[in-house]
Amino acid sequence: MDLPQTLEGWLALLEARHGQSIRLGLDRVGEVAGRLAAPLACPVITVGGTNGKGSVCAMLEAILLAAGYRVGLYTSPHLLRYNERIRVDGREVDDAPLVEAMARVEAARGDAPLTYFEHGTLAALALFGAAALDVVILEVGLGGRLDAVNVVDTDCAIVTSIALDHVEFLGEDREAIGYEKAGIFRSGVPAICADPQPPASLVAHAAATGAELQVSGRDFGFSGDRQQWAFWGRGGGLRRGGLAFPALRGANQLLNASAVIAALDALRDRLPVPMQAIRQGLMLVELPGRFQILPGQPTVVLDVAHNVQAVGVLSENLSNMSFYPETWAVFSMLSDKDVEGAVGRIRERVDRWLVTGLPGARALPAEALAERVRAMVGDAPVEVFDCPSAAFASARERVGEGDRILVFGSFLTVADVLPVVRSAR
Repeated sequence: MDLPQTLEGWLALLEARHGQSIRLGLDRVGEVAGRLAAPLACPVITVGGTNGKGSVCAMLEAILLAAGYRVGLYTSPHLLRYNERIRVDGREVDDAPLVEAMARVEAARGDAPLTYFEHGTLAALALFGAAALDVVILEVGLGGRLDAVNVVDTDCAIVTSIALDHVEFLGEDREAIGYEKAGIFRSGVPAICADPQPPASLVAHAAATGAELQVSGRDFGFSGDRQQWAFWGRGGGLRRGGLAFPALRGANQLLNASAVIAALDALRDRLPVPMQAIRQGLMLVELPGRFQILPGQPTVVLDVAHNVQAVGVLSENLSNMSFYPETWAVFSMLSDKDVEGAVGRIRERVDRWLVTGLPGARALPAEALAERVRAMVGDAPVEVFDCPSAAFASARERVGEGDRILVFGSFLTVADVLPVVRSAR
């Protein structure tokens, strides 16, 4: 078979090759990784959790770059371009090296079936292995224990939050999900948990594994006021004060930022980071689609929140904003999400609902979603559109002066609107 010569060709091949997009397990990935022979000769930080992974990865990258290190970052999913998933020195990898890496993985694959995510993960590792990096940051795709990135032994594991999501794969309660998230822990390796109330399963697995567990609020944490904040470390002995708030907005970002500093402190012997780099990184960090408030009028808020916990945080963040006469919500969700739970957490913040469908097999038809929303929001108007960009365009035409447009419910929702927003500003 002739191999694709373009990134688009590779992505189309990988999408067509396996109908099941999620196949948890490390046997296949480990086998191919062994044949690929692209070990990472630098510290690795692995980031898992239900929500907040992207923010933590972005903060780590920004701080480590400010400290002068060569940094590789692998995240998922992407918003607009696959290249967003793989960054070296703060820049997305170009198509040509990605195509070469995809071909290397294919040559090493043999008869082993790899999913789209697994093939892409191995391509990222191949690129990082050849780049002479100082540190690599790997974001878990799903769960942790059986996720493809867990084929790499980490030097520091971070678990952000533990909430109900992907229950069909990870289990139906926080205890089951916590065990899966804790699967990235390693013996004798720092394990940072940003969830102040971790499931007992996570704590027990850390103890059984021999990981050096630190929990937010117990071993590290933060304090502060509206002007600045301070980090405190294990036993209260380490303090880093006078910190500016992260450039990423949201009430939960200090939880994420304090976990980042705890991780960097745990790695200080291998990756020393000066205070100035921490301050600079937190001030400059960017991450599209995470409570992203766009400049100009009307106010537009983009958020990829797609589970109940994330939507709850979004609702809290919206309540902390200025007064708006009306909030128009462009909303779509995938069929395997808890629609009622999510809408219930935010319905008091929304005056008008513009409900849409999404592409793909997991999509929930717009009319079906609208009926479920109507059952939850009482007399609030609910309209149906074919796609998020059409709903957003309609909202832009009709919003009153001083109103707010919220776009949320899925990465796909924000991804469809983001190009329209950028072209209009």
